[in-house]
Amino acid sequence: MSDAAVEVSDLVKSYGRVHAVKGLSLLARAGEVTALLGPNGAGKTTTVEICEGFRRADSGSVRVLGVDPAAADSEWRSRVGVMLQTGGFYPGARAGEMVHHLAALARHPLDPDALMERLGLSSVRRTACRRLSGGERQRLGLALAVVGRPELVFLDEPTAGLDVQARRATWELIGDLRASGVAVLLTTHAMDEAERLADAVVIIDGGTVVASGSPRELTRGGAEGQLRFTAPTGLDVTQLLGALPEGTSAVEQPPGSYLVRGVIDPALLASVTAWCATHGVLASDVKVEQRTLEDVFLELTGSELRR
Repeated sequence: MSDAAVEVSDLVKSYGRVHAVKGLSLLARAGEVTALLGPNGAGKTTTVEICEGFRRADSGSVRVLGVDPAAADSEWRSRVGVMLQTGGFYPGARAGEMVHHLAALARHPLDPDALMERLGLSSVRRTACRRLSGGERQRLGLALAVVGRPELVFLDEPTAGLDVQARRATWELIGDLRASGVAVLLTTHAMDEAERLADAVVIIDGGTVVASGSPRELTRGGAEGQLRFTAPTGLDVTQLLGALPEGTSAVEQPPGSYLVRGVIDPALLASVTAWCATHGVLASDVKVEQRTLEDVFLELTGSELRR
């Protein structure tokens, strides 16, 4: 049997004259977390909605758990969990009622009370969904997506608007889902989240895939001769270059992150830190020959990852 949870090949979808997806192909494997990244309008939402069965493709092949979502039945839907950005729950229902209701529809659900406790929802179990805060709605949406113990779960920005503690609890839950063999396909605007959680990353731009691979594979190449550090925005990089060897370059990209290119040796590292110390600048996260997913994303799409 194939270990593919999601297989998309040559997917095409247009809305009138707007070509949202143009021959896109991707693979998400069972028991892995696959992160889908892309700027606004890249086609990732359309792609995910087709995989969830909410939209129909114009052409191409889509198989989710071996089934075409456009022709899927209730049996298939019981194997898939979906977290919607808009929540997907009844406004007048209580949070606990929603989780228990979906648990009752599943064959082998997770313990709904334990799940709510884990996600910090126990205190609002008797609160109407419409009265929940944005972060509470986000956590409730996650609970509804996973309480039925799906084989595959789609998560749309699962930690958007969450505080640090709730975000960490969400990360731990996603890690446990993967460990139990569940496939997770998530979209996120948090690069550190994708870098930390994902086994595979797919970057989409202009309706097609521009890069894919593990975070390590995507960030490994092209970093030779690079030093990056974090510092307050607006440093005078021209002045910094005056303290560095000839042939070295320095840019601030994105704001607050500084990239130095050249022959990276102990002398250059010492020059950078000495210049920062002389000017009262606290440089942190100093990294040599290591790109981040954000570096790769900017290089490939030419734009910041925005909501």
